[in-house]
Amino acid sequence: MPVTYDENKAVFDGTVTVEDAETLLEWLQDHQHGTADLAACTHLHAADLQLLMAAGIRIAQWPADDDLKTWLKAALPAGTSAGP
Repeated sequence: MPVTYDENKAVFDGTVTVEDAETLLEWLQDHQHGTADLAACTHLHAADLQLLMAAGIRIAQWPADDDLKTWLKAALPAGTSAGP
């Protein structure tokens, strides 16, 4: 499962596809103050990125992959980071 959810955090692992967007949307709607852990994420579909952007979710951990981290930091609104 590319995204696992708990009460306060969505943890992204590996490739997150468009098929994951509906569940992500539901979680974001129910957890408006949640955070996202992208440390193990290797690919994020644009639909999932758009949901994160619209929700303004805080990022607890950025991806380990430098290219993906740079891309996501540029795409996500300022002030969404919970850490370096």
